Amino acid sequence: MASVTFQNVIKNFGDVKVIKDLDFIVKDQEFLVLVGPSGCGKTTALRMLAGLEEVTSGQIQIDERVVNDVAPKDRDIAMVFQSYALYPHMTVYDNMAFGLKLRKTPKDEIKKRVQEAAEILDITHLLDRKPRQLSGGQRQRVAVGRAIVREPKVFLFDEPLSNLDAKLRVQMRAEISKLHQRLQTTFIYVTHDQTEAMTMASRIAVMNKGILQQLDTPQVLYDRPANLFVAGFIGSPSMNFFPGTIVVKGDAVEVDMDSFSVTIPEGLADTYKGMNGRKVIFGIRPENIHDPNFAPVNIHDQRVQAKVDVTELMGNETFLYMLNGKNTIVARVDPRSHKRVGEDVEVIFNMDRLHIFDAETEEAIR
Repeated sequence: MASVTFQNVIKNFGDVKVIKDLDFIVKDQEFLVLVGPSGCGKTTALRMLAGLEEVTSGQIQIDERVVNDVAPKDRDIAMVFQSYALYPHMTVYDNMAFGLKLRKTPKDEIKKRVQEAAEILDITHLLDRKPRQLSGGQRQRVAVGRAIVREPKVFLFDEPLSNLDAKLRVQMRAEISKLHQRLQTTFIYVTHDQTEAMTMASRIAVMNKGILQQLDTPQVLYDRPANLFVAGFIGSPSMNFFPGTIVVKGDAVEVDMDSFSVTIPEGLADTYKGMNGRKVIFGIRPENIHDPNFAPVNIHDQRVQAKVDVTELMGNETFLYMLNGKNTIVARVDPRSHKRVGEDVEVIFNMDRLHIFDAETEEAIR
């Protein structure tokens, strides 16, 4: 068990700056997920921690030990890759035991660790099979088992579920979460899938273009995103964004989006009263836009007119894609809302759940 510290870490590939001053701490026994779009630097950060990439500048520590110049095999970490990387000519048992054999671990100890890992992952009945005889999910379990037998201080996962089908991904997400609870070890997990991040993580580090955007619990990222990028990346469908202008009218504060305007609730308006004329971006999540017939009670509502452009019936919910002037509005409404394409509708914005960002800096205005 160990903490991990990135201290002002920079990584360049030639003239290309891939990681820009990465600075954060992963707590002991924490499940931290690094998330972001392709090319944001999350896998490079993991590979530097594993010793597979050199650090251009800065320090990486495991506990109090600086590991910049420590060989990968001596860092006391185990890594699970996107590709299972199993030896095809070896049985499951031998694949899991291979690393321990290289370390000259006694045979009895190897057998004990492999059996324990196999029981945890429910693959005891597969130990005599070759990888070609396994399904994708079973191969992924073997790859995880190979890491478990190492008994490392830190587990590293690099998009381990991306090769699985949708149903199996959901199942394996739960399995990896249960594994973390059982092993009580530090997990660092890389994914581009924000659903994986939200459902598995103790905390999430959101990255973009080599820069850490925000590091916090899943709920805080969802409720209080630090900037426009985090707000748009976390949540599915993505948050609605509308360019607008703050308009102060006496004690009332509005956001004017040209084709429609909304009034900020009295309890929140004080923050914006000194910002008359300021260019902002108004944000609201699809799940906070409602059909008036099924809207929650006791909310500060704002009614907006729109025309239905596309409907997506999901069974337990319906996605409405609507047009209001140049603005597209996406709502996640009650499945009993039987709206038709081309229909003029009225929807309710829950203004208690609004987000406002500075148009120039894209930072959240609290």
